[in-house]
Amino acid sequence: MNRFEQLREKHGEFIYESYEINDDSFVFHFRMDSHCFSPKWSFTPELIKNAQNKELLEYAVFSLGMSELVSYWKCACPPTVKINCGALNADQVKWWKKLYFNGLGEFFYRNGIDTDIENFMDIVPKNSHTPVSSTSAPDGKPEAGFLIPVGGGKDSVVTLELLKDYKDKNACYIINPRGATLNCAHTAGYSDDDIIGVKRTIDKELLKLNSMGYLNGHTPLSAVIAFSSWIFAYCGGKKYIALSNESSANESNVSGTEINHQYSKSTEFEADFRMYTKTYLTDFPEYFSMLRPWSEWQITKRFVTLPKYFPVFQSCNLGSKTDCWCANCAKCLYVYIMLSAFLDDDQLMSIFGKNMLQNDEYKDMFNGLVYQDFDKPFECVGTRDEIKLALYTAAKKRSGKDLPYLLKEYIEKNGDEPPSLDNYFDKNNFVPKEFIGLLKREETL
Repeated sequence: MNRFEQLREKHGEFIYESYEINDDSFVFHFRMDSHCFSPKWSFTPELIKNAQNKELLEYAVFSLGMSELVSYWKCACPPTVKINCGALNADQVKWWKKLYFNGLGEFFYRNGIDTDIENFMDIVPKNSHTPVSSTSAPDGKPEAGFLIPVGGGKDSVVTLELLKDYKDKNACYIINPRGATLNCAHTAGYSDDDIIGVKRTIDKELLKLNSMGYLNGHTPLSAVIAFSSWIFAYCGGKKYIALSNESSANESNVSGTEINHQYSKSTEFEADFRMYTKTYLTDFPEYFSMLRPWSEWQITKRFVTLPKYFPVFQSCNLGSKTDCWCANCAKCLYVYIMLSAFLDDDQLMSIFGKNMLQNDEYKDMFNGLVYQDFDKPFECVGTRDEIKLALYTAAKKRSGKDLPYLLKEYIEKNGDEPPSLDNYFDKNNFVPKEFIGLLKREETL
């Protein structure tokens, strides 16, 4: 019997007991036998006091708890999940099971878990009478403006710049604010008063169980961002939530499978979330990704025209606590490669501290990023075609110079020019018609 089966036999039920809405916090209460978890969201009281429909806020917070639940459930994967608060109908049960199963694809793969969507979990709600979706505010006219989640990387920077003409009515949304996220917002011209900063706290009981050998791994965090951003956009009267997820987020990480590290950043999840909020919450705020029509190549091409962000942006997970690029992981190598198509070596060194393409120790990570026969790193990275185009362009930019080791080896093996992505435009997107021109206009600059 493997660890997954042992833990499921030991812990048969996981229970979503209740949730609290306080003036300055949301607290969720989960239980698994004697293990109790109470993750908390903290914020300033004015962020929710203007919610026009308290019943709707209650249901949105309950839904945020549903998105948090899976991070605690995964430690033992109990076969039955009881929902003792809120309410879910049969269609919602299917919706949540789809999110959990697909969002846990990497977790199942890396833990060697063989299961399917029918058997991995049985969701049993105590109540099935769900609220009926309303329009938005009582007058049907939510305020204009965007809530823009800011993660500190180049993608959210590009969204901030695309929407700069609406800045007076916009707000930045940051979970657990840190140097890079705050500095990017400030560099874009947003003051502290324009930043909605909230603190998300993981219950230490989960960390304790992880140290004891319980299961751990990736969960669909972007779904948590989606529900939480919806709550604060609704309470703040924003009409739109503008994410920065690009077309590349739809590519799987493991060849021949649909396992996707970025599932909750995918177009599929975006469509599902929009349907869910419109059916069970309200039409507004409207959730969409501003960058969905673009490839990572186009986003990088736009980002490199914004040098004021070079000293402050940072999207390395390992270095997030210290606001630095670790320059030793697949995410850093990926960003280095994309930027190398446009920036010279001195500029790259000033950002990362070393020439990452010169290091032969990164060959395995490099192969995973580039070649189909290797698993793509479980990071938020672009497609292989985008990376190959960046490598080819980087070599061309350095024509006549000694190429760094990994770049030279790649070019010697793959000399053909990849197809251009300059005019790429993914029509499968939800960008409102009145803003799609911002993306097309950028392509002509």
